[in-house]
Amino acid sequence: MASSDEQVADIEKGPASDVDNSRLDSSTEKEQREVHDPAIDIDELIPSENIVIQWTKRVEHFLALEARGIHRVKSNEQSPKTTLSFLQIVVLWFSINTASQNITLASIGQGVYGLGFVDATLTSIFGAIVGSIPVAYTAGWGPWSGNRTMICARFSMGWWPVKICVLLNLVVLIGYSMIDAVVAGQILSAVSPNGSLTVEVGIAITAVVTWLVTTFGIKIFHYYERYAWIPQSIVLLILAGTAGPKFDIYSKSTVTGATLAGNRLTFFSICLSSAVTYAPGAADFLVYCDPKIASRWKVFGATFIGLTLSFVFTFVLGAGLASGLQNDPVWNAAGTGTGALVVAGYDSLGAFGKFCSVIAALGLIANMVPPTYSSGIDFQILGRYPAIVPRYLWNTLAVIIFAVCALAGRNSLSEIFTNFLALMGYWVVLWIAITLEEEFIFRRKMKPTFVWSDWNRQEKLPIGIAAVMAFCVGWVGAVLCMAQYYFTGPIAKPIGDYGGDMGNYVGFAFASLIYPPLRYWELKKFGR
Repeated sequence: MASSDEQVADIEKGPASDVDNSRLDSSTEKEQREVHDPAIDIDELIPSENIVIQWTKRVEHFLALEARGIHRVKSNEQSPKTTLSFLQIVVLWFSINTASQNITLASIGQGVYGLGFVDATLTSIFGAIVGSIPVAYTAGWGPWSGNRTMICARFSMGWWPVKICVLLNLVVLIGYSMIDAVVAGQILSAVSPNGSLTVEVGIAITAVVTWLVTTFGIKIFHYYERYAWIPQSIVLLILAGTAGPKFDIYSKSTVTGATLAGNRLTFFSICLSSAVTYAPGAADFLVYCDPKIASRWKVFGATFIGLTLSFVFTFVLGAGLASGLQNDPVWNAAGTGTGALVVAGYDSLGAFGKFCSVIAALGLIANMVPPTYSSGIDFQILGRYPAIVPRYLWNTLAVIIFAVCALAGRNSLSEIFTNFLALMGYWVVLWIAITLEEEFIFRRKMKPTFVWSDWNRQEKLPIGIAAVMAFCVGWVGAVLCMAQYYFTGPIAKPIGDYGGDMGNYVGFAFASLIYPPLRYWELKKFGR
C-alpha cells in the first residue's frame, strides 16, 4: 500500500495542510521527528472563531493533552519511537481484556442458559476466538493507514453512511464502559463493611479515573495498559487458586435436546459479540506505529494472541465460579452475572480476599479506558461542528453518559449482558462482511489498494449505495434469526424452548451476498 500526503481539502473542517515532506532530506526529517510530537503537534486546520473552542484549545495545549482526533497520522510521523513491539501489542490487548466483567459474562452460561461447566467453557471460549479474528484484522489498519478505525470505514461504507456505523459504535463504546462501571461498583460495594460503600460510589470512582487517563490521551493510555495487567493477573490467579477447588467441572447442563442446542448457540453468539465489538475501535490505539515495524500480520497475530489468552483465562474462571454455586452458600447468595460473584470467590481469604476484590474492581478501568478513548474520536466523525470540538471534551461527555446510565442500570446487569451484547454484535458483523469484500474483491487489484490520504475527501470516497443496501438486507437476516429476550425471529424460534440466536451468521451471509453485485454496479455507474 502506498499513499501520498498531498495537500487536500477537509470537507468537515476546511482546507488542511497535509503537506508532502518527500523533498526533505533524511537528516532534516530525523531532526523534525525528534522535536515533533505527532499526538500533540498536528497540522492546524481553519481555527474556530468560537471563544469557548479557542479557550478549550488553549487548555489542551497548556496541559499537553493529545490533540489528534480524526486527523490522519502521516507516514513521516510514524516512527520507531512511537511504535509498539509485537510483545507490547500482545500485552496491550491482554491488559485491556483481562477484566472481571468477562468473568461475570461467562457465569451467565450456567445462570441464564443452564449450561454445565464444559458446555459453558467451550461455547464461550470458541465464541470469543471467532469474534477476535475481525478485531485482529481491523487493528492492522492503524499502522497501515494512519487513520482511526471509523475513518477507515469511510473507504467501504462511504462518507455519509459511515455516520450510521459511528452512532452504533458510540452506543457500543459507551455501553461497554457502563457495564464495566456497574461490575466495578458491585465489587467495591460487596467488599465494604455491610455495603457501606454503595454501588453508586464505586461507579463514580472508576468513572473519574477513566476520565483522567483518557483525557491525557494515547501516551498515558499506553503507559497505563502496559502495567495494569500485572496486578490484575495476580489477583485473578489468586482467585483461581482459592476458588478452583470448589469448581464443579463435571456439572451437567440443566436443559437437553433442541433447547440445549439453542442455548449453546445463543451463548456462543453472545461471547462472539463481546469480542467482535472491539473491531470498530481496534485501529485507534495503533495509528502512531510504524507499519514497517508493526506490519499488518504482526499486529494481527499480536492482537489475536492477546485477546484469546485473556478470554480463555477469564471465561474459564467465570464458568468455574458458576459451576460451584451449589457447593458454596456464599457463592449461591451472590448469584451469577454480578460482580458480587467475584467477591464471593475470595471469601475464604478473609481481609486479604477483600483487598484482592478491590484490585479486581479497579482492574476494570483498563477495560473502560479504550472504549472511552475511542468514543472521543468517533464523536468528531459525526460532522463539521463536532470535529472542531477537542477530543478530550468528547471523552468527558462519554464518561458522563456512561456513568449516568450505569447508575440507572446498576440492578439489571444480567439483562444488559444478554440483550445489549448480542444486539450490538449484529451491526459489527455486517460491517465486517462489507469491509472484507471491499478490500479482497474490489480493492485487491488496485494500485494503491487504498489512498489513505483521501480520508477527508468526500469526492474520492464511495457513494455508499451498495454498502447501505447490503447493511439493511443484512439487518433483515439478523432480525429473522435473532433470539433475544425482547424478540425471537421466526427462523430462530423453532430451536428448542427459547430459540437459538443465528442473527450474526445469517446477517453476515445476507450482507455478503448482496454487496458484490451492488458494488460492481456502483463502480460502473459512479466510478468510485
